[in-house]
Amino acid sequence: MFEEKRMTAQEGAKLVRSGDRVYVGTASSFAYELMDALWERRDELEDVTILCSLSLMKSKMFGTDVDERNPFTIEVFFLGAQERNAHKKHGMPLNFTSFHLSQVDYWCQEIGRADVCFFEVSRPDEQGWFSYGPSGGCVYDFMVDKARHIVLESNAQTPYIVGQRCKIHGSRVDGIVYTDRIVSPLPADEVDEVSQKISELILAEVPDGATIQLGLGKVSTAVGYGLKDKNDLGIFSELLSDPMVQLMKNGNVTNTKKGYMDGVSVFAFSLGPKEMYDYMDNNPQFWNGTFPFVNDTRNIAKNKNMISINSAMSVNLFGEVVADSMGFHQQSAVGGQLDFVKGAQMSEGGKSFIALASAFEKNGKLESKISLTFPMGTCVTTPRSEVQYVATEYGCVNLKRLNMKDRVRAMISLAHPAFRDQLTEEAKTYHLI
Repeated sequence: MFEEKRMTAQEGAKLVRSGDRVYVGTASSFAYELMDALWERRDELEDVTILCSLSLMKSKMFGTDVDERNPFTIEVFFLGAQERNAHKKHGMPLNFTSFHLSQVDYWCQEIGRADVCFFEVSRPDEQGWFSYGPSGGCVYDFMVDKARHIVLESNAQTPYIVGQRCKIHGSRVDGIVYTDRIVSPLPADEVDEVSQKISELILAEVPDGATIQLGLGKVSTAVGYGLKDKNDLGIFSELLSDPMVQLMKNGNVTNTKKGYMDGVSVFAFSLGPKEMYDYMDNNPQFWNGTFPFVNDTRNIAKNKNMISINSAMSVNLFGEVVADSMGFHQQSAVGGQLDFVKGAQMSEGGKSFIALASAFEKNGKLESKISLTFPMGTCVTTPRSEVQYVATEYGCVNLKRLNMKDRVRAMISLAHPAFRDQLTEEAKTYHLI
């Protein structure tokens, strides 16, 4: 149907001009062959901005030492391992914008503003529609109207996903590059003893019939696998991960008790192994929505018994949560944490959990993740006024019902025993207890 639009990655990269802003991908949906071809043109271009988010796989663009002729700057709304690698190890300039994922349409249309879009997509269906794949549906459609050129990287291994605004017709694009390579995989987290203990404390608060949102990390993975003892679960989650898909395969997820969008597992983007993507292909049990839809607190709140579980880098004695930066170092992004923290608590029977280990080792020394204050320059991800449950391996406490003095005492009880005396003295020094 679109044979006249077939082109090589090198021909697609030729559509980029100096000064352009080029969108290349999000999470498990990245046009890596087009990116590599664009990197090969670096000596011909000036002042090109690469728009992306949460890149996981290595590429020439993000993994090569740059020289004085590097024309590329990275512009992101969520830092992944490869964007950090390109900036810190290889000297590529990087710009970051902080906002909630429920507002990603604003970023795409006002901040990102792509001139050229490189979309990794599936093979087309019989009507000529290409699916945006396991992660493209969360953002792609907000880019297309303002783009001068759209080039599809049609990957034979990209699953065809159904949902909201999650496909594009071949007649609308300038070129199609056909590829056959693995979709960005996410290795399974190794669940350690601490993560297992935290998950057990959270699982005790999760009823049968709950609607689940899980983030990334060891605790979320442990909770996901631990939910195999629960029945009639539903999924309404920014991220779809392998533990959640395993729950669907096992019959723990039925999506019959949510009260909103029953019958389907709703998600914005997905990360997991090849087997997970294969299971998602043309599977009507899955429904892919945009970030502004899935992360809308009003939509989250429509689900009954909404359980939101997210991780943190640190929590202070007031219950303020840091999950995306430490000091002046930007690690990831605010993402959708606050969207789901608020939405879950607005839900009938809903609960929101912030989970973290009480301590970590740095250079052979134990450091506390529960602190009086954060390092200078640290930005708060979720304010104390929105936090409900906080869980470490030493307990799970609902801060929402506590006054500030009791909150401080509760947070000290969640800290590693090696730091409780110090935290108590610090709290007394500043008359917090």
